[in-house]
Amino acid sequence: MTNDYTRRDFLATATAGAALASLSSNSLAETESDLNTVLSSAFNTVQEIKPLPFDPAKLDGISEKLIRSHWENNYAGSVKALNAVKQKLAGFLEDSTLPPYIYNDLKREHLIRTGSVVLHELYFANLGGSTKPDVTVGKALSESFGSVETWEKEFKHIGAGLGGGSGWVVLGLNLHTGLLENYWQWDHANAPSATLPILVLDMYEHSYQMDYGAAAGNYVDAFFRNIQWQVVASRLQKAFKARSVWIS
Repeated sequence: MTNDYTRRDFLATATAGAALASLSSNSLAETESDLNTVLSSAFNTVQEIKPLPFDPAKLDGISEKLIRSHWENNYAGSVKALNAVKQKLAGFLEDSTLPPYIYNDLKREHLIRTGSVVLHELYFANLGGSTKPDVTVGKALSESFGSVETWEKEFKHIGAGLGGGSGWVVLGLNLHTGLLENYWQWDHANAPSATLPILVLDMYEHSYQMDYGAAAGNYVDAFFRNIQWQVVASRLQKAFKARSVWIS
């Protein structure tokens, strides 16, 4: 009886070890492949305006008028501003008489505009659904927060606290700590290091004022009715893979 159990245990351990070795080999191979990727120019690449990934007329509780205004004015405006800033940076770098503090003023704008573009694209991409978290996402939220309900309570609480001001609420996986947490972000430049966004909520007034006025909490409730959980699940799976490479 003992010998049989030991043999089964050995086989299970050996199988798991082989799987981990395979995962590590695959991860290393993918990493080496990524190192051969040709990167775009930091100065000359023009950021393109991405179309809305959903029909804005079909959201529940968030009007098409609001979404189109948000996309056209705030998001597209940030894309155009980012391209203009990068063009200026390329020119300023060639000016040997330009004081560094003036260059850094523009780099600050570069940071803010980049954050705005990225967060807006993530925000729009995780809208357009109407289902509930799948098993994988639900399990991750339960393990990290105790339950999906507790996660949702904190996420909404952060959103309500940002009402009437500006900022973002981000569910993110920190590649360094390995923690899946909700983050408060005051602006486009305020983000936790080494964190991949999984779910993004825009809490700037332009994202809800047209529909809800000062009732930011009602907007947060509407946001939850329109989360595209398939996108959330995909981001989480990719983040887990990135974490396995990060710590290897």
